[in-house]
Amino acid sequence: MNDLSNDWQVADNGDEPMSNNSNNPEFATVLEKRLSRRQVLGGSLTAAVAGLFGTAGLANLAVAAPPGAKLPPAALANGKVPFALNPTLGFEAIPLTRTDSATLPYGYKAQTLIPWGTPITAPYPAFDGINGNTGAEQERQVGSHHDGIHYFPMADDPNGHGILALNHEYVDQRVLHVNGPSPRPRPTDEVRKEIAAHGVAIVEVKRTDGHWDVVRGSYNRRITAGTEMELTGPVRGSDLVKTRFSAEGTHTRGTINNCAHGYTPWGTYLTCEENWAGYFVNKSGRPREHSRYGVSTSNGRYSWETAVSGADEYLRFDASATAASAAEDYRNEPNNQGWIVEIDPFDPTSTPKKRTALGRFAHEGVVFGPPQQGQPLAFYSGDDAQNEYIYKFVTKARYHKGLTGDVLDEGTLYVARFNDDGSGEWLALDINDLNFQTAATMAGVEFKDQADVLVNTRLAADVVGATKMDRPEWGAVHPQTNEVYFALTNNSARALADIDAANPRGPNATGHIIRWRERGNRNWATRFDWDIFVLAGPEGDSQVLPAQNGPALTQDNIFASPDGIWFDNSGILWIQTDMSGSQQIGGSASGDFGANGMLAANPVTGEIKRFLSGPNDQETTGVVATPDGKTLFVNFQHPGDRSGVGAFTSNWPDHGAVFRHPDGAEPTVVPRGPRPRSATIVITREDGGVVGL
Repeated sequence: MNDLSNDWQVADNGDEPMSNNSNNPEFATVLEKRLSRRQVLGGSLTAAVAGLFGTAGLANLAVAAPPGAKLPPAALANGKVPFALNPTLGFEAIPLTRTDSATLPYGYKAQTLIPWGTPITAPYPAFDGINGNTGAEQERQVGSHHDGIHYFPMADDPNGHGILALNHEYVDQRVLHVNGPSPRPRPTDEVRKEIAAHGVAIVEVKRTDGHWDVVRGSYNRRITAGTEMELTGPVRGSDLVKTRFSAEGTHTRGTINNCAHGYTPWGTYLTCEENWAGYFVNKSGRPREHSRYGVSTSNGRYSWETAVSGADEYLRFDASATAASAAEDYRNEPNNQGWIVEIDPFDPTSTPKKRTALGRFAHEGVVFGPPQQGQPLAFYSGDDAQNEYIYKFVTKARYHKGLTGDVLDEGTLYVARFNDDGSGEWLALDINDLNFQTAATMAGVEFKDQADVLVNTRLAADVVGATKMDRPEWGAVHPQTNEVYFALTNNSARALADIDAANPRGPNATGHIIRWRERGNRNWATRFDWDIFVLAGPEGDSQVLPAQNGPALTQDNIFASPDGIWFDNSGILWIQTDMSGSQQIGGSASGDFGANGMLAANPVTGEIKRFLSGPNDQETTGVVATPDGKTLFVNFQHPGDRSGVGAFTSNWPDHGAVFRHPDGAEPTVVPRGPRPRSATIVITREDGGVVGL
């Protein structure tokens, strides 16, 4: 998330600088090889991309029968079956909008829930939107910049009572503090507050008379950038993670820059650490596990290491070598970040666990393939940085009832290579794998053990020759076909000078969505077949379902920079956008796309409709539904992102206009009124039906 191309926050958004200097092929190069020069020279981008995929592409990919699918006999002709889920998008697309509210189709309504500052644990300190809050208060309140979100239903009323687990990615200091951030050295309570505004919130919610509210119960919990965590898996106890806090290398503190998320078949929440590297500083010389991830050599993103108190909990953000051994300083503290963290939302006393076997990088999110009895589980994750990779972790254990999170501590981590013929392969990042050993030797790179491989996941992926991708964001797995979809949001690093007749999209300003099916429809397979679902962009530079000669996008569905994606139980693919400031305000050379929002897509027909548009400057990120599909929870992150101190560009949601219909009255915006707050909106149909249908 947290798009580096946002022109009003380039200096402080914390995205990692591009650090992949390997010679691995970029995804653009793979596409180039698949394009026909004759087709490109003969006409438009649409004509060119239509020739990308032959009969081995989507035409076969989309119709392979999922294991155990119950389908009518007529669908079995020629051994192929259509999708069993072919949703009808039963709403009228909303137009491009820019207004300081949520815009929804006719027939829908919304309320806000758990905005930043909502008290959730005793003594439930009230949030003061004018005078601000303290660090101690923030530790008991909902955090800032809502992102990934999951709903865990309660048995008494699954569709009206549950637990929401949601991420808080980062903070906007201009809005968080009444007078903006103080200069270095930072006041201790400002630092305490910023640390507390990060992390995860676990919140029990319940619907009463159609309205959702927070339940002040025992499940509610704040997990922050200062909460104690346990390290599990191959990296536990490694010399690479030993610090003054945990000389044994078994524990650490905090989860940072939590972007997207995941969940497990056994009912736990997975939070993903994305752009964590910029929170640290190392002035004593960066080892490869710092330099390959972009740890700063000047100061941390928020300068937490300069807190006036000099307390150990803040000094740990200085990763310089200052003592005789790693057990006496925090040179290894960055190595304790970049993991996937498992949290039990139903046990508020449990210690979050960093599952190191899944690799260390800028995790956007994680999603698992539908489990099959007696077979391994597969978890997919993208590394959200320019020219980074897509990964898959396959468990050693096989799926059965009664599994726990410990199965995430043993297995094989793979990285993807996309071949130019539409095939792909998963390359093992395993110290005991002969191919990996050979690749490392040929690259002249030495790994001491599997812990070293995992701490240096990016480097390991470099040496095996993975395919550089255009910033892999969220992933989603179709609930029936097992097809995996990934959003590739954009890539400004693909130079304009690299454009030629065979490679018409560089730099990639608007992004695309790729998908693949594992060979044999087995999520644990080591080979797959891929194609592109949609090339985002304006009407003249976009296409849906390229393999089926699909149409360009229209005013009802043009979008750019796909980010969050998620499948609901009806088979609708929900697409959320994280467009740059210029793309939102109409000043981008790549087109005018309105405000960030959310679209609904039918993956069978390629029909896409714009469903939601958000308030000023926000990013729409995080979506989940109740089991019956009649309530949708969606997050708006950083409304008023272009605000100055006390001069807000948004007052959402506290100026009173939470949502509107396409031709509804504009909300009243008071420039120096309430500060903008990230929040969850709860969307329902006015007739009580399933959202989207």
